[in-house]
Amino acid sequence: MAWPRGAATKAVAEGTSRPRHVAVIMDGNGRWATERGWPRLVGHRRGAERVKQIVRACPDLGVDWLTIYAFSTENWKRSTEEVLGLMKIFRRYIQREAEEMSGEGVRMRFIGERSRLDRKLQELMASIEARTAGNTRLNLTVAINYGGRDELVRASTRLAERIARGEVTSPSEADLADCMDTAGHPDPDLVIRTSGETRTSNFLPWQAAYSEYEFTPTLWPDFTPDHLATILDRFGLRDRRFGGA
Repeated sequence: MAWPRGAATKAVAEGTSRPRHVAVIMDGNGRWATERGWPRLVGHRRGAERVKQIVRACPDLGVDWLTIYAFSTENWKRSTEEVLGLMKIFRRYIQREAEEMSGEGVRMRFIGERSRLDRKLQELMASIEARTAGNTRLNLTVAINYGGRDELVRASTRLAERIARGEVTSPSEADLADCMDTAGHPDPDLVIRTSGETRTSNFLPWQAAYSEYEFTPTLWPDFTPDHLATILDRFGLRDRRFGGA
């Protein structure tokens, strides 16, 4: 199956500057369903379908890395029905879609604290990571049971252990970054949050220190590749000075 090419790819051909790594806070699934009088899980299922479209559009839009916020450490506070439903959606997504994405050259990885996830889901995550390890068309990272502060605590603990073993003698930012879940990943150039909310919600606080942000009112199930292309065009107009004059 060929990856779709459409109007959203025009700017790449025209040479517009594009971010290498885009991170997305996929917000608004539940609200999208509620506005239509449907159960919230319907919105999450529709959101998973949208993920497929965005993933397949990214390479033609010049994006090499895509990181998506699927489930935060705070999302356990939601109803048991919604949490269990989300976990079922994650398992189904990996089982049904990951194999096809693997064949299309997508490398899948996961960040977050896995021990709280059910064993079957953990096994599926490890399996698809191993199976797609050699793929290079797109790097897709999915944050599940992820929280930026939690990641920093876990990374600090790993770094302290390395210091205690004598592996690190004069800790640096690079040493801490090497202990993060995202070790080896480039920092995101652009972070997008859908649904109109303007919070970062504990998503990649270390990695996104110098990222550009875009907040869009579009709910995630309505966020199309053309929406993404428009945002990427705006990114190309930004002057990124990283603290310089």
